[in-house]
Amino acid sequence: MKNNSSFEIVPVRGKKMLKAFIHFPIDLYKDCDKWVPAFEDDEFASLGENNPSLSFCERELYLAVSEGKVLGRVAAIINHNADKKWNEHTVRFGWIDFVEDYEVAKALIDKVIEWGKAKGAEKIKGPLGFTDMDREGLLVEGFENESPFTVIYNYPYYGEYLEKMGFTKDVDWTQRFVDMPSELPPMLQYADLVEKRYGIRIYRARTLGQMARRGREMFHVLNDAFAPLYEYSKLSDEQIDGYVKQYVPVLNKDLVAFVVNEKDELVGFTVTMPHISAAVRKAKGRIFPFGWIPLLRSLKHNDTVEALLIGVLPEYQAKGAALLMFKYLHENYIRLGIKRMLLNPQLEENHKVQSLFAGYDPQPYQRRRSYVKEI
Repeated sequence: MKNNSSFEIVPVRGKKMLKAFIHFPIDLYKDCDKWVPAFEDDEFASLGENNPSLSFCERELYLAVSEGKVLGRVAAIINHNADKKWNEHTVRFGWIDFVEDYEVAKALIDKVIEWGKAKGAEKIKGPLGFTDMDREGLLVEGFENESPFTVIYNYPYYGEYLEKMGFTKDVDWTQRFVDMPSELPPMLQYADLVEKRYGIRIYRARTLGQMARRGREMFHVLNDAFAPLYEYSKLSDEQIDGYVKQYVPVLNKDLVAFVVNEKDELVGFTVTMPHISAAVRKAKGRIFPFGWIPLLRSLKHNDTVEALLIGVLPEYQAKGAALLMFKYLHENYIRLGIKRMLLNPQLEENHKVQSLFAGYDPQPYQRRRSYVKEI
């Protein structure tokens, strides 16, 4: 453990400091082939003043600096919608990274606590973002595996330092993988029966406009399906419009499944996409000027997919809607030569979603944790 005896914690002000905040992990993890950066443009959008989440969130960004060199970073966030929903007064910490120095890590957390207590917070939780659409959960198992680009990767000492500060486990998310068989598993034989019995079917989007329409409906389904889950707060219409504009154009329609009812209303969805971590790391999170080249290659030639999101309206969760989606996607995976799927992080206690994949015999990949501490 290094000892950086002289440093200060300063708030981020201006574009230059925000750029330093966003770029710090690139240097910290330059020798780590398991870490994957977030897309730079997405980070500027999330951490800048125009993030729609700021209509119901407050935030402050901090850097640990010594003689002009950045040693760490952290975001302090209060989500007022989540506090109201869960009847709590919590300050979140997110976007946390630091050199291997306990005093630097503690100083960053102490600053978040100081800021949060001034606003009435009674506990601190994290790593969490503004909403569930942001990266969340500290990696505590699976350090030897390459991280999907949508989730946090961190060095093992992060968790050790937090526990030394008195943080304890609040919840865990488990992440698993499945090897895709070359034939449909037996459980999918009931998909046709589900379709007939409950009047639901796969909707095949054929144009960008159709994808955008269903994509917008998808986030409304997500609001209902995720409502009871840990620290979830409803996405606003402005946020939904932003996510549709940002993500829908890059999705492959063969890797996304929509289920609709007899009224043509969306009742379930699954979003998967190629595993592009190596390409994103090579591009250092920058699409331009040349980052798009390895990204495009990875999108077109890949035998592994990541399951990013899955959601089913509560009234359809026991009606087999997931079977229709799995059958549709698995048939496409066979045709496209997909051999493996990395599942999205799933709450350890969310047994409903955990059991959906039982027929595929999922295996452990990584585990992430949200920590909590009274302040």
